[in-house]
Amino acid sequence: MPQMGVSVAEGTIVEWHKRVGDWAERDEVIVEISTDKVETEVPSPESGRVTEILVEVGTTVDVGTVLARLDTSASPGEPHVEEKLTVDSSQLTETPPVTPVVRRMAAEHNIDLSQVRGTGRRGRVTKKDVLAFMKQWGEREPQPEPVLHIESPYEDEELSTVNRQPSTGQPLSPMRRSIAEHMVRSLQTAAHCTTVVEADVSAVEAARGRLSYLPFVARAAIAALREFPQLNATLENDRLYVHDEVNLGVAVALGDDGLIVPVVKNAHELSHEGLASRIADLAERARSKRLSPDETKGGTFTITNPGRYGALLATPIINQPQVAILDLEAVVKRPVVVGDAIAIRPMTYLCMSWDHRALDGVLAARFLSSVRHHLEGWNG
Repeated sequence: MPQMGVSVAEGTIVEWHKRVGDWAERDEVIVEISTDKVETEVPSPESGRVTEILVEVGTTVDVGTVLARLDTSASPGEPHVEEKLTVDSSQLTETPPVTPVVRRMAAEHNIDLSQVRGTGRRGRVTKKDVLAFMKQWGEREPQPEPVLHIESPYEDEELSTVNRQPSTGQPLSPMRRSIAEHMVRSLQTAAHCTTVVEADVSAVEAARGRLSYLPFVARAAIAALREFPQLNATLENDRLYVHDEVNLGVAVALGDDGLIVPVVKNAHELSHEGLASRIADLAERARSKRLSPDETKGGTFTITNPGRYGALLATPIINQPQVAILDLEAVVKRPVVVGDAIAIRPMTYLCMSWDHRALDGVLAARFLSSVRHHLEGWNG
């Protein structure tokens, strides 16, 4: 299991792209894995023939665990010779790699999965296959009992005494489960505080053209980090490391699969146009699962952008082991006092969660005020 990031300790096998006996070229995708940081395809380190797969699909193992073995002395044209053992056929059992959902459904309905025809990749039994098998043999998928809302004034008196059973829940995906563990660990580790300032982005609005607000805020944040480098830092084992380079993490939503934080390396060297291009490229490859593990490592400061979906305020969770995360909220036109007059201006809230173990409120406020200053005085 490769190291996918500083804070990543384990990964889950999502799919094997090679089987025992298959030939794999160097850098050819051999397995797909999932962590809280990235879901990615792992290339073969060398050319060779797969002789053994040690970790099955759906299994979570620690970083450094051997996943498979390659015979690098073989050649593509050589036939694969397998050692055959003579055993009593009654002792042979075969497990198709299945998801936890399929395994639970089979257990609930006493279904022998070896009797179910799999239509998934390489014959894998899917939930659809199990439902089709149940329908064929006259069984129905269990449905939750319809009940009225507990607070409804029209609830039937007898119905309120029924012992309601919850519907069968769906297990979290490996990535969602890892994200949950990472977020809880961050809350248990850092002394979270949140500071908010309001910014008038009229100058950015006039200059941005077809670009989003994100690269402008990223550029302003980088400028502020140069003024207050204590926020461009990581806190590990009670030691604070202040970094010279700004490696900017940008949260990317993956829909129902969760989110991922690719890193723009040496972001301080880029203009807002360069940042826009790099962020767009990383986001597109993140959503198509084409990020390399190195592209999620080494972040020193993170920006998240829920404002594009209409959010107004948030208290983001710090991306460990960093000490702060900046949250860009929706830009909304509203009346504000400008001098002695009231004007309609595009306004936004800049929310930053920070670790009180490493920083104090005055420093957080000064940093955010600097970000606001750079945005409001934007001159390109």
